[in-house]
Amino acid sequence: MWQPASERLQHFQTMLKTKLNVLTLKKEPLPTVIFHEPEAIELCSTTPLTKSRTHVGYKVTYLGKVTISGTQFLSGCTESAVVGLVERRALAQQQGTCSTGNSLLEIRPFQVRLHHLDEHGEASVTMDTYQVARIAYCTADHSIRPNVFAWIYREINDDLSYQMDCHAVECESKLEAKKLAHSMMEAFRKTFHSMRSDGRIHKSGSSDDFAEDSSTPEDSTPDDG
Repeated sequence: MWQPASERLQHFQTMLKTKLNVLTLKKEPLPTVIFHEPEAIELCSTTPLTKSRTHVGYKVTYLGKVTISGTQFLSGCTESAVVGLVERRALAQQQGTCSTGNSLLEIRPFQVRLHHLDEHGEASVTMDTYQVARIAYCTADHSIRPNVFAWIYREINDDLSYQMDCHAVECESKLEAKKLAHSMMEAFRKTFHSMRSDGRIHKSGSSDDFAEDSSTPEDSTPDDG
């Protein structure tokens, strides 16, 4: 069919404009778009989502810490320290000055993490870390409270001196306390074997982190009976 020159020119310009638009779209990166079905959009809540807690551990009540003397730790060495911590917390509760102490104890090879939770026991407010190699003793055997788990930690001061601190947490049950003791023993075993295979400790079992403490969490884990 014959077309006037003006119409052919207009048709050519339209085709050229379309080609240029296609080329332009191919050059520019397309934004990432997530498509939703209309029903899904209507059901989506407009309330901001709070980040859920991803920490894995045991729910405990942190009783605090107290500095103790000595470097040789045998069965019953944490009893007096735990008694003092329990009594101190009871007094603070009577005076209305005691915090909730809601915490989450996370035991893993090389590091133990104590997450201090908010008053609702959900979000982690602060976190204390303890190097497994510096834990000299741990036990879940306490006559005053059978559900208390305690560990003795070598704290390094700014002047490079150290002190032995006894930390204690109250578990939901006696069984939970024993589970913590076994978890600590397993964490120590994995840490010890990893450090020995990496050459950071001698095959005799001594190192800068272990030499000064003759007892280990593995020695202090109570029997299940």
